[in-house]
This record gives sequence, structure tokens and C-alpha cells, in this order.
Amino acid sequence: MNRNLVAVAVLVLLGGTACSKSVPTSVDDPSSAQSLSQATLTSIGHSLAITYRTVTNYPEQCTTSGVDGRCFQAQIELLSPIDIKDNNWSIYFSQMRPVKQVLSKEFSISHIKGDLHKISPTDAFTGIKQNEAKVIDFLGELWQLSETDAMPNYYIVADGLEPVVIKSTMVGKDAETGMELRPYVESFTDARTQYRRSVTDQLQWAKPEVLFQANQGVDIQPELAIDTIIPTPQMQTVTSTGRPVSLSDGYVLALGNVERIKVEAALNRLARLGVKASETGVSLSLLPADTQLAVGGYELMVDVKGIVIKASDDAGYSYGLSSLASLVSLNDLTLNTMTITDAPRYDFRGMHVDVARNFHSKQFVLNLLDQMAAYKLNKLHLHMADDEGWRLEIDGLPELTDIGSKRCHDLNEDTCLLPQLGSGPNANAKVDGYYSKADYIEILRYASARQIQVIPSMDMPGHSRAAIKAMEARYRSLSAKGDEAAAQEYRLIDPEDKTKYASIQYYDDNTLNVCMESTFHFVDKVINEIAALHHQAGQPLNVYHIGADETAGAWIESPICQAFLQNNEHGVSDEKEYGAYFIERVSNLLAEKGIEAAGWSDGMSHTRPERMPEINQSNIWDVVSHDGFKRAHSQANLGWDAVLSNPEVLYFDFPYEADPKEHGYYWASRASNERHLYSFMSANLPANAEQWTDIEGRPFEADDTIKLDKAGKQVSGPLAKNVQFTGIQGQIWSETIRSDDVVEYMVFPRLLVLAERAWHQADWEVQYNYQGAIYNQDSGYFTQDMRAKQAEQWAQFANTLGHKELLKLDRANIAYRVPTVGAHIHEGSLYTNVIYPGLAVEYRVNGGQWQPYSKTVKVNGKVEVRAVAADGLRKGRSLFVN
Repeated sequence: MNRNLVAVAVLVLLGGTACSKSVPTSVDDPSSAQSLSQATLTSIGHSLAITYRTVTNYPEQCTTSGVDGRCFQAQIELLSPIDIKDNNWSIYFSQMRPVKQVLSKEFSISHIKGDLHKISPTDAFTGIKQNEAKVIDFLGELWQLSETDAMPNYYIVADGLEPVVIKSTMVGKDAETGMELRPYVESFTDARTQYRRSVTDQLQWAKPEVLFQANQGVDIQPELAIDTIIPTPQMQTVTSTGRPVSLSDGYVLALGNVERIKVEAALNRLARLGVKASETGVSLSLLPADTQLAVGGYELMVDVKGIVIKASDDAGYSYGLSSLASLVSLNDLTLNTMTITDAPRYDFRGMHVDVARNFHSKQFVLNLLDQMAAYKLNKLHLHMADDEGWRLEIDGLPELTDIGSKRCHDLNEDTCLLPQLGSGPNANAKVDGYYSKADYIEILRYASARQIQVIPSMDMPGHSRAAIKAMEARYRSLSAKGDEAAAQEYRLIDPEDKTKYASIQYYDDNTLNVCMESTFHFVDKVINEIAALHHQAGQPLNVYHIGADETAGAWIESPICQAFLQNNEHGVSDEKEYGAYFIERVSNLLAEKGIEAAGWSDGMSHTRPERMPEINQSNIWDVVSHDGFKRAHSQANLGWDAVLSNPEVLYFDFPYEADPKEHGYYWASRASNERHLYSFMSANLPANAEQWTDIEGRPFEADDTIKLDKAGKQVSGPLAKNVQFTGIQGQIWSETIRSDDVVEYMVFPRLLVLAERAWHQADWEVQYNYQGAIYNQDSGYFTQDMRAKQAEQWAQFANTLGHKELLKLDRANIAYRVPTVGAHIHEGSLYTNVIYPGLAVEYRVNGGQWQPYSKTVKVNGKVEVRAVAADGLRKGRSLFVN
């Protein structure tokens, strides 16, 4: 299903059961009749079959020309094995996009908060007869283009009873693929009505024939992987071809002046691949560089007499060892002789992980840090607080995790936050949780041992509902004890604020009040406590990400803010300056502590540069096809650390391929596979218009020339002479990602391509034109020669993934995505290919036994194809060819 709409679920309850004592709760009307027992409610939850289906993105009731139609039609089908007559129940469920209209008179749907909705029978409800399906039609806002939009864990409630999860809406797991299954969602079948976003949408559903064409030109060439390192080094000269150096007997390590603990993690990676220290192995020497190398730079010399790594810092030695691990063949632990001189392209090579929306375990983070280090990434942006959760223990503010780290069916939010994102009614769900102080210190130390800086992020002033609700619970508790001063100390809202607003996620209560000193007292407290944890871990807090994005407001009708404005406090003379004031004040507060402030580019663009610290970090999350390069240029031109985080290429929570069964959001792209990421020309954002299309598969133009307003002031234009971006960062947001395995599926192997683009500048990239230029698919800056080089180098990279690197991920137990297979049938013969040559392919006919595919084969019937993981164990999702 789709995520722009998410499932609307309906349940029906059985009648004629024994009465149970009614204990009214805050959830339901205490005056409603109670005729359901807990046993009956549980029975209904376990037996009711719900089917969710997307009918069309072009219903007659809505406009259908272009994306402004903003309407889809969906159905919830209810099937009960018993008659259901009672109507004193409700079903709560998560729906990403609000319901615009319910077309059934027997049910109402009300919006509770965020994506939480409630379905209730109306007075027109006639009950549900045994084994007779009842269908509820509704219209939703925007469109839905993915089967994974339908959130799981609908649950039924009745007064005085414990909520019960509707079993048919729980997710499952495919034993062969490891993929999450949603059995309650009906598969898409119509590309035109279900998978087209608008009448102008040209994006093709990635069925086997489409994938086969996309994978053409990349042949199976295992020899291309032999001497290839990911990420590609600056200079590499191979001096043998027979792989004369064997590490099967291990290595004899000479550390010189290097502390072993500084490179222990890199040595452990070698050990996991079968290369260990011994007394009889090849000599491996770590020596100081003859001249000062760049940070992270190294020299690697492989000779039959021994291996030497030279560097000027710990990172350089570790990266040299990582390159050695990349060169080793897992078949026989041999490699060729060669010399390498290497250094990173960007200082900032990052990965962002959202653990706030849905929590991910400490072990997942540790495993991710291992792989980041293996591929020379050096920044972990850890997003630990948002509307849906607060995930870090803060000394002195236990409510943040006691309440803010879990979601449950408590509409007063005294013990937990409201259910969101299909979390269900119970606070012990796997999507809930937090890192203790000890956990976080362990993560920091683990990162430091791998030369990775952790950048904590607690989103503010918007995206702050978890903090607000936790501090409100604190306020109520202390106020009830008569300690009003303590109750007000960290309060984040003005209770008299009547401002009406809605965030992009449909919250009307998720923004800190920026006019209250208690807000800044809270921010200061949180920063100080996190800084203390960093100090204990031995990794100073140098960068703190305040978020600052998608701030919906909430201050206009706040009496506190009205008084604040009238008094002209802190130089704020207009209510439009509230957001900028918060970011500026917190950024300067951080600067006074020696910490660089970071934020997302939209929020940072509202600030007044003269009131900001000199150095700030901005993550550019603007879409290139929507002129996102303009904001990137303007913020880089301020001298800020502009880190590219462009969604259509760097958001790993987007689908790999244009297929409604693929996981993820898709508001900027429905097809962000590894080859697309590999093509990223990061130093020349507008030039990507020559090779990319927009979200609907259409060409676009990027005008990077100077633009003036009516007063003659420049409003956009090229980068200033010799200004460059600080780096790039991959992002994973977790709204639709519920488990560690699914995170790894979405991140890997894209992380390896991210590392390539962050470390290595390819010779096919279009050089930036500081005078300005206009780019489109006919402008010709990206020449045929450049395209040919890109294709050739991608073929080498893809073969390296398929023949070498994915097996290393298998050894590390990383649940990377096994790709869907390209295939077509011509004159009765089956032809296949995969995006990473080297992976095995299997096929079957008419649902029979799976068979290995090694060459063109005659087939007759319904043909399915799938790929197999490098270690031969996990399988990819199968596709029907015909």
C-alpha cells in the first residue's frame, strides 16, 4: 500500500456476551453501555480478518490532473467468523495521510494526533454477519504508492477492557528473504491507477523487463573485482598479476609508535575475514609517513617481502588496514603486490540514523559503526529525539525516557506517548526503547575506536512532541506535590497558547515555546548532560545538531509570546522572527560551550547570518530537481559547513526500485538504487539535471545563473569562487522501518556507494562552473566520453559488490538487500541479469521447485526469478517475468 495514506482499519465486535464491570477510561465515553467481556474482545482481535486495498489514485470525487488532485480511494474489508452486533467499541490505527471522507455511513473516522486515528461505528451501523465481507470505502489526502504505507497493529478498545491488537494486521517475516510481510495488504495490480502519481507520471514500475534493460551493459566479470578497493583510492599501481602475497598464515605486526588500541578495530576486521596475527605470517609494519599526509591519508605498499602502511594519524593507519581488508580474496586470502597513495575527498563522510521514530538497538548501532569504519566513513549523525520518541537517558530528567521512550494506549499520556506509526497499544513493543547513559558511552567509545565522530541530534523547536509531553507529565507530577517552582523549571509550552497549527506530520502540539526562559533552561540542561556523557567517553562533543527544520509555529496566540514581543526582548520585534531567534540563541549558546551548531537547511535559512556564530553546519536536504542546489550554494557561500544530504539520492529510507512492494517513503524519489547514488556529482549539483529525472520520471532543468529580485538584489546564483561543500551524508529515517533487519536492508549496500562518493572524486564528474550555467538533458556538459567512463567504472564497482564485498557483509551478519532480478523471455527462452553481477539467480516455472539459473534456458508457463545472497543463504524477493 502506500504510505501517503496508511491503512484505515475497521473492526467489528461481537454481541450477546457476558457483561463485565465497566471502568471508564479517558479513551471512550464512560456513559456507553458495556456488553463486551475481555475474553470476547480478545477473541475478536484474534479472529477478525482485515484486508486493506488501494483502489485508485484517481477517484471521481477528486481532481485527477497533476499532483494537486490530492486524493486517493482505498478500502478496508472486514470479515468475521462470527456475527458482530455490538457497537460500543473503537479501533485505533495509524494512517499517514488524513482521511478526507468516509464513504460508508456505518462508520466514522476521527483524527486523534499525528497519524493516530479512531474508527467507530455510527448509529447507522447494522452489524457484521458471519463470513460476509463488509467493505468501508474512504478517500484520503494526496496519494499512496506503496503497499508498505499501510501501518500494522490496529487495535480494538472498549470501556474498562485492555486493548487488543488485531492479529490479522500484525507484520510477519518471510523465512527465506528475511523481509517484513504485511498479509493484510492486497497487492497492487494496476500500474495506471495504483502506481501512477499523476496523469503526467512517466516513472515505470520496475518489473523484471524494466530491470533487465536497466542492468544491461554490466556483464559478469569477476576479474574486475580482484584489485578493486571500495572506496576507490586516489592512486593505485598494481605490480603483479598472479596474486603472489598470501595472508593465509596471517601477519607479524610491527606497530612502531602506533598504539594498538587505536587500530584494534581495523585489525579485528581482518580477523573476521580470516587474517590474523601469527608468528610465521607476512610482516605488516605501521610506520610514520615520510611527509605530513592529509587527515585520514595513508600509503600502502604490498610486496612479497612484507606490507607497509604509512600515515600521519590514527585514521590513516586504520584506513590503510581497511584497504588491505578490501583487497584480500576470501577464497584464498591472497592479493597482488601494489602501491597506493590515498586521502579522502571530503572531511565529512557521514551516515544519519533516526532511532527516534522507531527505536533501533545498541547492537545495530555498533554493527553499523563497524561497517562505516570498514568503508572509511567518519561521522555518525544519531537522531535520538523527535515527536514519536526520546531515546537517550538524561540525568535529572527521568521523564524523558520514562514517558518519552515508549508509546501505549494512554490518551492522557501520563505513562507513555500516544501510539504512532503502527506501534500498537503496548509499551513493550520492539519499536520502543532508549539508550541508557552507559549505552551511549559505550557507543561513543566504540565510535572513537573506529575514528568516527558521533553527532547527537534532539530535534527542536519543532519535532519536539516527545520532550513536550514528558515535561508536561513532570509538571503535573511536581505541581500535584505543591512544588510549583520545580514544576515550571523545564516546562516547554504556554498552556494558554491558543495558536492553531499543524506540522507536516499532522501534530498540533509539537513545538517548543521559544518565548519562555524555561525552554532554554531545558535545552541548556540537555546539552550539558550530553556533553558530560561525551566527556566521560573520551570523545568531546564538538558538533550538536538542533534540527531546526519543519517548524510549524505555535506562538502567535501565546500570551507569553505576546508579552515577549511587546517588551522587545532579545531584539525580537516581529512574530516572524520567533523561529530565527530560537536557532540563533541556541547556536550561540552552543558556541559559548565550544560546540558547533548544526541544523537542517530549511530552518537554518531562516536565521540572520550576522546573528549566528561564524561557523555552523547545515545539512542540505533540498531536492535538486526542485532547485535545491540554490539553497546549498547560498549556505555554502556564507562560509558554513554545508553537508549535502539531498533526498532523491541520499535518503536511504526511499525505495531502491520503483516497485510498490519496496519499503520506504517516496516523497522525493521512488527509485534510489545503488547505480543512481553512484552517479551523484556532488560538487556540481545542478549538473545532475543532465542525467537524472524528477520523481515522476520526467527531465528537468537546473538554472544555476545569477537571479535578482525586483530591487536588483541577488537571490540565488552559483557558488562563490573556490567555495566547496564540506561533505555528504546518507540518511535513514525510520517512520516505516520497524526492525534492525529492515534498517540494514535499506542501508546496505547503499552505504558502500555512499562511501565511494564521499571518499573518491571520479574523473567523469562535470567540473563546477563558478560563472554559472543552465543544465538539462541537452546542455551537453556531461559528455558522451564522461558517460562512457561512468558506465565502465560502475561495471567495475558492481562486479566488486557482487563478487567480493557482499560476501563480507554476509560474514558480518548484515541483512543487506538482495536485489530483485532483471529478466525477460524471448522466443521461449529466459534471460536474466542482476544489478551486482556475481550473485546467483534462481528461477521456477508454474510454482515448481527453484532451480539455479546459469545460462539461457527454455521455459513454458508462469516464470518467477529471484537472486540469492552472496553466501547462498538468504533469497531476494521473487518477481513474475510474465
